[in-house]
Amino acid sequence: MAKTRVVVVDDSALVRSLLSEIINRQPDMECIGAAADPYVAREMIRNLNPDVITLDVEMPRMDGIDFLAKLMRLRPMPVVMVSTLTERGAEVTLKALELGAVDFVAKPRIGITDGMRQLSIEITEKIRIASRAHVHKLVVPAAAPTAPTVPAAAGDEPPRARPVTAAPLGRVSTEKVIFIGASTGGTEATREVLVALPPDAPAVMITQHMPPGFTRSYALRLDGLCKISVAEAVDGQRVLPGHAYIAPGGFHLSVERSGANYIARVRDGEAVNRHKPSVEVLFGSAARVVGRNAIGIMLTGMGADGARAMREMRDAGAYNVAQDEDSCVVFGMPREAIAAGACDQILPLKQIAPHLMSYLRETAGPLLHRV
Repeated sequence: MAKTRVVVVDDSALVRSLLSEIINRQPDMECIGAAADPYVAREMIRNLNPDVITLDVEMPRMDGIDFLAKLMRLRPMPVVMVSTLTERGAEVTLKALELGAVDFVAKPRIGITDGMRQLSIEITEKIRIASRAHVHKLVVPAAAPTAPTVPAAAGDEPPRARPVTAAPLGRVSTEKVIFIGASTGGTEATREVLVALPPDAPAVMITQHMPPGFTRSYALRLDGLCKISVAEAVDGQRVLPGHAYIAPGGFHLSVERSGANYIARVRDGEAVNRHKPSVEVLFGSAARVVGRNAIGIMLTGMGADGARAMREMRDAGAYNVAQDEDSCVVFGMPREAIAAGACDQILPLKQIAPHLMSYLRETAGPLLHRV
């Protein structure tokens, strides 16, 4: 079987050496080049035609983000970012995922044995996933033309924009809870769903496979983009309509009932399906606690985490949707959920939120149409 050919891009000679050694120890991949900056990397990519590149987030001369944007616009290919465990590193990494990077690994402090071992496991696994990922050309939207300004006649009032809104969701938003599971490619897929939800949408609980140190920045970024409020989940807080709660990296998120209310549970514990947070934990609690008032959404990701629990959700009366193969970065978790008989609908990513809102309005009865 042909080996996955990798180019490493990092300004640290030590990191280049370390990553090259890790990659070359694997029987199914080889490091065919190591570049100290994007200018050298550009020539390597042109001459060596690698299958995957690993890219440091912050480098001199041209930083990783600028290089990634040019690469995904002109010659899209699978990229795994190597990020620093800092707030700045987290913000830049999320920008890289937005531009089209498949995934990222957090760079440990040099000399920490456990950190080096974990890096070895993560980088090789994510290179394997990236080599099979669907990557798309980055399209930069054209600037909208500016309409000419027409001076208002004396005494005229400028026309006021009339907001056009759908019927309010009313009571249904307090009854239903949306549960989202995602992994590789899921940060942007989840964003696509959340930004399309109205401010009175049902509560949303999200497990995205992400390490500690990144979920807070991710939640803050989404909160600035969405009509609903988005935050890291906090143990014991009420789960409210118009809010989304993201599982903190390194902790499991689940839902419990307290009287008439739903509350979030954030707990440490063993990894489930090799993940912490695990979609299996969140979806399993949805099946037990929320039942027919739950809506499950399985987005792009590698593996089978959450598939069995999503079937339990459907058996308990939940309505479930999976992202389709063409729009997934990796069609692993949705495929497994579909194979488990867990899904009522299989939809392209862009159709999930509109379909969800139509479903809520159609199933909510006449209460929804009161103004």
